[in-house]
Amino acid sequence: MRRRLPMRYLLPSLLLVALLAMLMLRGYVHSEILADHRVRPPVSNGQVPPQILDGGPVIDARAPGEPKALSVPDRNLVLTFDDGPDPVWTPKVLDRLKEYDAHAVFFVTGTMASRHPDLVRRMVEEGHEIGLHTFNHPDLALQTQSRIDWELSQNQLALAGAAGIRTSLFRPPYSSFSAALDDKSWPVTEYIGSRGYITAFNDTDSEDWKRPGVEAIIERATPKGTKGSIVLMHDSGGDRSQTVAALDRFLPDMKDRGYRFANLTEALGAPSAHTPVTGADLWKGKAWVGAVTVSEKTTSALTVGLAAIGVLVFFRFGLMLLLSFGHARKVRRRRFRWGPAVTEPVTVLVPAYNEKECIENTVRSLMESDHPIEVIVIDDGSSDGTADIVDDLWLPNVRVVRQVNAGKPEALNNGIRNARHDIIVMMDGDTVFEPSTVRELVQPFGDPRVGAVAGNAKVGNRDSLIGAWQHIEYVMGFNLDRRMYDVLRCMPTIPGAVGAFRREALERVGGMSDDTLAEDTDITMAIHRDGWRVVYAERARAWTEAPESVQQLWSQRYRWSYGTMQAIWKHRRAVIDSGPSGRFGRVGLPLVSLFMVLFPLLAPLIDVFLLYGIVFGPTQKTIAAWFGVLAIQAVCAAYAFRLDKERMVHLISLPLQQLLYRQLMYVVLLQSWITALTGGRLRWQKLRRTGVVEAPGSIPTQRQGSDERRPVG
Repeated sequence: MRRRLPMRYLLPSLLLVALLAMLMLRGYVHSEILADHRVRPPVSNGQVPPQILDGGPVIDARAPGEPKALSVPDRNLVLTFDDGPDPVWTPKVLDRLKEYDAHAVFFVTGTMASRHPDLVRRMVEEGHEIGLHTFNHPDLALQTQSRIDWELSQNQLALAGAAGIRTSLFRPPYSSFSAALDDKSWPVTEYIGSRGYITAFNDTDSEDWKRPGVEAIIERATPKGTKGSIVLMHDSGGDRSQTVAALDRFLPDMKDRGYRFANLTEALGAPSAHTPVTGADLWKGKAWVGAVTVSEKTTSALTVGLAAIGVLVFFRFGLMLLLSFGHARKVRRRRFRWGPAVTEPVTVLVPAYNEKECIENTVRSLMESDHPIEVIVIDDGSSDGTADIVDDLWLPNVRVVRQVNAGKPEALNNGIRNARHDIIVMMDGDTVFEPSTVRELVQPFGDPRVGAVAGNAKVGNRDSLIGAWQHIEYVMGFNLDRRMYDVLRCMPTIPGAVGAFRREALERVGGMSDDTLAEDTDITMAIHRDGWRVVYAERARAWTEAPESVQQLWSQRYRWSYGTMQAIWKHRRAVIDSGPSGRFGRVGLPLVSLFMVLFPLLAPLIDVFLLYGIVFGPTQKTIAAWFGVLAIQAVCAAYAFRLDKERMVHLISLPLQQLLYRQLMYVVLLQSWITALTGGRLRWQKLRRTGVVEAPGSIPTQRQGSDERRPVG
């Protein structure tokens, strides 16, 4: 039986493929793929027929063995513009031609015609003639016949999609006068003729591409006497302001001298070079131009997003460094105190569901606490004997409350109902506390305005590579953030691994809610909105077991991301509220949405454009920019590690974390967005635990009996 790709993987994969396809298409139409900028030096011209070298600038080699050179009749000027259309200069050129009722020939490249089809349509609608100038502007004398055919067909495809025509006029890139044809370029001209094209060189070069000044351009573009001429100008490829200014004088002056500005076929008295395209060829052209348009608009939006993420990166890191520095100074002041020392006993709640690997280490770590506590383990319908393990420990001041499986929020609410004290500490069943953790965690309650306190959650199993990456994320991304949010008074989340609450604050907001999958974020926002302060106690360290496989990490972060979005949506009315709720809504919610939802969603653009820049250039500047962003992150990470008194050796894996681990987080967040937008719901996922985490310096203890045993609730 074939396994179907789950929708949660399929949609992000399709989005990634579509994004890559659009970037590839952009590189294609911007001459960043297959572009060949080589220019061949001239060679001898012994194989070029004399009548071609001595004839006019128009070569008709359509009849085999009978090439003809044609000239423009007297008092006829054929203005030709190469390399366009350009969105800035081509409209100005067209405006001048329309003002003086003059026609011209525009030799367009396929790349530019694909990107600016509206200008090609305007050219045709205003009576101008279109010629091919290849798709990617290579020197055709250096190309194979198959590449020449491809350049022509792709150029025609762009014309069909832009204006519904094909053309029989052609001008090779890097060409000049027909007298300059040599033994390498003449075979190309013959081959182009055999494909049904008339090749139009020029016999008057304005040299406007050199930008020699308006006077010089006019002088070089003016033919002698009444002689007819094909004049070469450019409407793309750089600053063409001098060309436009020259037209303002050149067009009326030459008309006063009796010249007519005509299309090439008009001047030669030949049928129009344009042929309407119908049927499948027309729709293929339209599909091509439509795809390019979507690609251009998408990549333009991505570029704006990249600029936005650049601003956000500097803003976020600057804000984190500045406010974290202020937070550290406040905490380290010798006389700083939250208020009277908190010495009364507190209740520690440990919700547990199938935590047999971890629960003994968790409970025993609490027994080492230097603050008086009671411990309530709420067994949420475990099937692995978690509750029995705790009972068998026979530890003082430890109770087990059993319930039918109802989820973590209900387990915590059950624990709150059984708690004996007014300050309640909450932790996860896979977490261990240091002896000073509870004491440090509850000291902020000396300030009667404080309703909740976030502790410092740290990764205990950091020996593996994925554990080290999460360790960097916890220290830098979570704890440095919490210092910033503490100063701004909009702490978004009390971590489930280590947090404390005033019972009064919990009761006033209705306790823990199961409305979201991030009950810790939900309760924190609710307490903010009720007017309480939520602060960060950096010395209250807890060691938690982080996921050890990609699948487990995916499940955990998927739930976190989706739950955070749910919490933001649930409390969205805070934006229009008054009082404390309004303050949090207009300060906290925007920051949380910006830094925890929008920022991670846009951050992949840094890596997308890194790959794009490496492949399509400019490679050196792209790599330098990426390393610049990495350097900023490294500075912030080093400062965060210093504040947390962590060893810097773990930062060795930071570059690899940015290349691999961060990509996984992007996809997780994208999947959360898709779930949210499609109205999907997630269920709780239980992560596999190993029980390897212990507090630093702790001594593993075997189960032992005791004369005291607390009654089971």
